[in-house]
Order: sequence, then C-alpha cells, then structure tokens
Amino acid sequence: MNPFTYQRASDATGAIAAVAGDEHAAFLAGGTNLVDLMKLHVMTPSRLVDVNAVPLAKIEASRDGLRIGALARMSDVAADPDVAREFPVIAEALLASASPQLRNMATIGGNLMQRTRCPYFRGDGWACNKRMPGSGCAAAQGEHRNHAILGASDHCFATHPSDLAVALVALDAVVRVRGPAGERSIPLRDFHRLPGDTPHVECALQQGELITGVDVPASDVAINSRYVKVRDRASYEFALVSAAVALKVEGGVIADCRIALGGVGTKPWRIPEAEQVTRGRPAAASTYEAAASIAVAEARPREQNAFKVELARRVVVHALTTQGSTR
Repeated sequence: MNPFTYQRASDATGAIAAVAGDEHAAFLAGGTNLVDLMKLHVMTPSRLVDVNAVPLAKIEASRDGLRIGALARMSDVAADPDVAREFPVIAEALLASASPQLRNMATIGGNLMQRTRCPYFRGDGWACNKRMPGSGCAAAQGEHRNHAILGASDHCFATHPSDLAVALVALDAVVRVRGPAGERSIPLRDFHRLPGDTPHVECALQQGELITGVDVPASDVAINSRYVKVRDRASYEFALVSAAVALKVEGGVIADCRIALGGVGTKPWRIPEAEQVTRGRPAAASTYEAAASIAVAEARPREQNAFKVELARRVVVHALTTQGSTR
C-alpha cells in the first residue's frame, strides 16, 4: 500500500473542502472497497478524508418516499421496517450483497461508488483502459465469463457490481450530492456512465463532490417489488445475472411495471422498452416472456458470456412470474 495521510472530518463542508483542494485525495467511508483497492495498488490516493463522523446516516420514510443518508450502513437499511415493508426490492438487494460483516460496515454511498470486479482491473500488470486509459483491454482476449453483454464498448465491457443500484434504478431513485459549487441531484439512471472511449470516467461526480444521500420517490409499484439474483455460489458472490422488478396489477392487467438488470451491464441496466410492452396486457406468462425477450434484445455477448443472454431472459420471466402471482 502506498503512503497516505489521514484526516478526519466532522462535517460535510470540511470534508468537501479537504478533497476539492487536492486531486489526489479521496473520501473514506466504510472503506470495504477503497482500502481493498489501495492494497492492490489500483487506487493510490495520497490523502484519505474520513467522513464517518459526518451526520449523514438517517433513514427516513414519508408520504413522498424514502430518504437514505449516504453513510447509512447497508445492514441498517436492509433491517429498517419501512424499507422492508414499502420498498422490499431494496432490502432484498442489500441482503443479497456481500457478507454480513461487510454489510455492517459498508455504506449506501460507498456501495454506489464501488468499482468493477473485473480481474484485469484489479490485477497489477494487465492491460486495462479503466485502470490505465489507453493501455488496452486484456479481457477482450482473456477470461470474460462474468463480463457485460449490454452497454459495452471496444475499450471496456466490465460489469457494474452493485446489487443495490439495480434496485434503486428500477424505482427512479435520485442521488443527492454536495460539492464546492453547492448541492445538486442526479437521477441514478444518469449517475453511472457507459464506458464508451473513456471507461475510467465511471460516474457523474465532480472532484470534491460528496454523496449525501439517496431519495426514492413514493410509487404504487415500490411495495410490490422484488430482487432475484443468480450467482455461482449461495453466498458472498457477485451476480451472474440479477433482476429488480416491480409490478402494479389491476383486475389481472398490468398497470405499471419496472424492470432492471444487474450482472449483465456496464452500469445498472433499466429497460423501459420491456416495461412498456407489459402495460395494459394480462399479468400472464405470455406477457412476461415478451418483456424478457425485449430485455435482452440489444445484448452483444462474447464467446464466454453468451450464456448470460438466456439466463437473463429466464431470470426476468421468473421474477415477473413470482411477483405477479402474489398480487
């Protein structure tokens, strides 16, 4: 691990000023991903500004929706009774993430900022445009079974690893940030970036901006939502394919539908075209099959990850069928 200085901030203003004035500084919250990458020499900040004492950990539910502080721990959010009752897809996605020990430490803001698990990004000495722009992509000719089939470019096709972000993008969540220029809100669907020819630019945050929270608007479908995750082992594993779905069914007909995929995209992957095909149609197998086919219609798999196309289609059908049968 490279040498670094450590500074503890007690409020957001001080934390933002400390990072904004030093392009080599980084915020430290739970540290479950950042410290790991520092040990691997993938990230080498010269200064860490610890924000754990900044009061941003509240979880508040109201008639307008849910407000989650950026420093709320994953385990606390998953266990919150309002979250579990009104936004079950969020609780399920969190409980499907990492290990209990990691969930006790990792924060909501940090979860959204976690980096890809691509082994070439994390392995020193491999070509990786995300880690070192212009160096190439070793995954293109190497092992890429777990890589993306949606949103890829010739420069990068690493998957985004967050389960939580898939659930939040399905519910139209908004990320609140604060920086040297003030506060702003970013729809989660626009927060993470497609790799294009700049895969090292992964999100919409500017230098010195701190995530302060996430807002999830109230909706009729949030309460009827679920998260399905398929992985290589039963626990502590990232998704091969996951799906966040939410349904509103009236008289056997779908009035509203949300579908997002994880494990297959270079960012959390919302699929409005698949949602649209379900509205006004019966809550039945034929509708779910049609939506699932559209969900993977733009997939561009490679040799080792072609199985994800059919797997994603089946996961969407399973999630919609299971959720539709309960309402």
